[in-house]
Amino acid sequence: MLKMKKIIFVNPPYERIAPGYDFVKAITNRSPSLGLLHLAAQARQDGYDPSIIESDIENLTAEQVAKRIIDAKPAFVGITLFTVAVWQASTIAKLVKAAAPEITIIVGGPHMSSMGMETMQRFPEFDVAVLNEGEVVLSELLPILIAGKKPYAVKGLLYRAGDQIMQTPASGITKSLDELPMPAWDLLPNFPHAYLPAIYDYPRGPVATIAASRGCPFLCKFCDTSTFGASVRHYSPEKVFGMMKHLNTRYGIRHVMFVDDLFLASKVRTLALCDMLIESGLNMTWSCTARVDTVKPEVLKRMKQAGCWEISFGLETGSNELLQKMEKAARVEKSIQAVQWTHDAGIRCKGLFMLGYPGESLETIQSTKELVEKIPMTTMNLTKFTPYPGSPIYHDLYGTKIREDHWERMNGMNFVWAPDGISVEELDRQYQQLLITFYRRHDVLKKYASMSMRYPNHLLRLARFGVGFLRAKTMSLLSGRKGLLIKADEYHLDGNKSRKAA
Repeated sequence: MLKMKKIIFVNPPYERIAPGYDFVKAITNRSPSLGLLHLAAQARQDGYDPSIIESDIENLTAEQVAKRIIDAKPAFVGITLFTVAVWQASTIAKLVKAAAPEITIIVGGPHMSSMGMETMQRFPEFDVAVLNEGEVVLSELLPILIAGKKPYAVKGLLYRAGDQIMQTPASGITKSLDELPMPAWDLLPNFPHAYLPAIYDYPRGPVATIAASRGCPFLCKFCDTSTFGASVRHYSPEKVFGMMKHLNTRYGIRHVMFVDDLFLASKVRTLALCDMLIESGLNMTWSCTARVDTVKPEVLKRMKQAGCWEISFGLETGSNELLQKMEKAARVEKSIQAVQWTHDAGIRCKGLFMLGYPGESLETIQSTKELVEKIPMTTMNLTKFTPYPGSPIYHDLYGTKIREDHWERMNGMNFVWAPDGISVEELDRQYQQLLITFYRRHDVLKKYASMSMRYPNHLLRLARFGVGFLRAKTMSLLSGRKGLLIKADEYHLDGNKSRKAA
């Protein structure tokens, strides 16, 4: 007998790391899915009995997740899907359906918002897909499913009706975020201690994440904004402050990471929150994201006073030509200015870069190296260009289709596409050299040494990373790959010619 009020939300297991780079797991992000925390909170407010499975953080395989679901006998399972996780999610759904076909499998997340119909056609084990934001849709959907009816009147869905997949009209966005319940952090096992961000991305723990806004008005070609859209909506500064205080008093959280696409979209709201934090004396630090054209010295000064510890900027590249191809409004000169202003305000700067975007060349890579050598960044994050479904560049490269075997590798840590004139081996070589260019800087090493001594937890994680890196390099040299960490048979890329690594 199914428990009709029981719903289990699942973040499925997926490979976050490229083959050959397993050692990176020691230092990467292990934060929970904030989307599931919001959905679980909404379900609980509506009278349901939610729980959450964070597969990777709990080190669970797809089979173990499925067994846990089958044993719990929920009426509903909600799975959040990034493209890289689709196949593992389908394994979970197949196993659950084989043992308990009456359980309804509901899927949502960025992948479904951008490729919902194709995914539902390919994976018949998914019963219902929620497109875009899910809280309001879920509230309307669950009572109808419990009543045994088809959800034709619920907006923002794909659902099965016999052999057909039906699509309902698009749902509206949640305009007033303050009306949503607070994320259900209490449903996470061993929260907050089991949920660490990437190494050196925080000063002292414990740490939690908050999204103070949704949506982004900018249309960078590599971004998929299909879930939250281009309309920016904010929690009030009072609500954000209330969440921070709740996390601090109940869970002992000392650092908050704001994961908004554009935290500084509203200077007025940012300054209002800063004033509340300064006046309250709440002893917390925080970090956020910003565009280089949204920061000003006077705002940065107030943010520093309010506990801002680090700002992440999407710098992407040192080439204005590539920034123009990406349809980024800012240019390299603006990036240099924003990073310098942030440094002068006493706030750490994290630069987010991308390697391998269409038009990338050895010349543009050299420009990026020159940029990272001179700007006062504290941390550098370098991803491998990935054409995510739902992004404009994805449609430019693939039209409306992409090879199935790419989905499992679309995590930003694999080259699933390569520009003309650059081999995968050369991209991987340049990837390592770019990181070395930044992390061998004396000022950067000095900052990391100081932070390691002050916060030993980072030093321990770094040591594990270092041992793994040396092991991987040694194995690569012994196997004849000359230090490359990728394997020759792991890249079969689309394009005008074969780019299989030799």
